[in-house]
Amino acid sequence: MTKMTKVAFIGLGVMGYPMAGHLQKTGFEVCVYNRTTTKAQQWQQEFGGSYAATPAEAAQDCDIIFCCVGNDDDVRQVVLGDKGIFAGMSENTILVDHTTASAELARELYTIAKQQHKHFLDAPVSGGQAGAENGALTVMLGGEQEIFDKVKPVMAAFAKFSQLMGKAGSGQLAKMVNQICIAGIVQGLAEAFNFAEKAGLDSEALVQTISKGAAGSWQMENRYKTMFAGVYDFGFAVDWMRKDLGIAFSEAEKNGSLLPMTKMVDGFYQEIQKNGGNRWDTSSLISRFKK
Repeated sequence: MTKMTKVAFIGLGVMGYPMAGHLQKTGFEVCVYNRTTTKAQQWQQEFGGSYAATPAEAAQDCDIIFCCVGNDDDVRQVVLGDKGIFAGMSENTILVDHTTASAELARELYTIAKQQHKHFLDAPVSGGQAGAENGALTVMLGGEQEIFDKVKPVMAAFAKFSQLMGKAGSGQLAKMVNQICIAGIVQGLAEAFNFAEKAGLDSEALVQTISKGAAGSWQMENRYKTMFAGVYDFGFAVDWMRKDLGIAFSEAEKNGSLLPMTKMVDGFYQEIQKNGGNRWDTSSLISRFKK
């Protein structure tokens, strides 16, 4: 893939908008599609490139099509059908789906792509809005090694690290593991920081000390200030986290794994939603202690 590879980006939400922008700024020829046309026009004014009226039109004559939308239903809507991505893709071109969706859907789209002599990679990302804006996402992918090797240098425009996890669906399974880990870590931080406040410890001195040891984590270093301050109106929304955890719960039922802690934390997030925190960052778990 050369720097002038023509690519499309479908979905200009808080993640897709900057991801597509990084591709354009890196030197790729980018055509975008968004359900709300004004958002696509805004993107074009900011970054250049072009926009299309349908996913199929955006995908025409592209080497790689990237997609980042909301959920399984959204993916189906933009990929399948007369005006969907597959309808506009040429043979031997590649669809990379960055949506956090089900592994079952990933396998289905991989199979359909194969039947049409096209290629599909499921490629959910981690790093949140800040990672997308800074071009520092982590991508976990499912699919074929040869196709991953073609896509990896292009994804480098917005990803600091990408890894093929296995066959189709493996990227989505890895993202489920990622979200399960985050749920437990953030709940642990919420309880620990609440304990620290009750104990009268200096938050800065505390975190500067324990973050250097075994308790350290990305969540601790990047969220401790706002958690202590009670500020949550940013970042990865509780609604999105509950959507992702719901996907993990469905998969756990299929593979027989137990997720008792994760289900407990999901219940805490549901409580936050009921109190109006739908769009708060996932670190808002500590708000349950600040009543």
